[in-house]
Amino acid sequence: MAESSDVEQLIAAFRKFSIYGDPKATGNEMNGKIWAKLCKDCRIIDGKNITSTDVDIVFSKVKQKTARVMTYEEFKRALEELAPKRFKSKSKEEALQSIYKLVEGQEPTNVGVTKVAKMAAVDRLTDTSLYTGSHKERFDDSGRGKGLEGREDIVENTGYVGAYKDAGTYDSKVKGEK
Repeated sequence: MAESSDVEQLIAAFRKFSIYGDPKATGNEMNGKIWAKLCKDCRIIDGKNITSTDVDIVFSKVKQKTARVMTYEEFKRALEELAPKRFKSKSKEEALQSIYKLVEGQEPTNVGVTKVAKMAAVDRLTDTSLYTGSHKERFDDSGRGKGLEGREDIVENTGYVGAYKDAGTYDSKVKGEK
């Protein structure tokens, strides 16, 4: 039973990596770039026993001649090729189990992604309560933007000039005089 969950975790890792960065990917095939990323993220590439060149050679060896991608079965064969080379001191079966353990349950990492800067200058510039002038009118008291109302003067088609103090009193004046 433990082996079936390990296989499921290996399949899950294969699918997560195979769809990484490609919105059209189905999760059934993995290209060479993603295979290299998997090996790097799962620490199969150690820089001594296995390098990125070794990973590329194994990818070319296990995939079909005309294909640019490898399937899950070819993925397992690729791990079988790399296992004895990565874990030289272990037997072939132990090395294979060890390399499976490296991959199981892993997900692609986002290395080099820019993080949001939390600095006093940024906080000061984005605090809407400190805004003045016409910019202050664009936000309500809670700091949410008013949208179009905050950017444009809303035209009132009442027939009165803006800021006219007796607006809306015409009918009462005309009817009151009669």
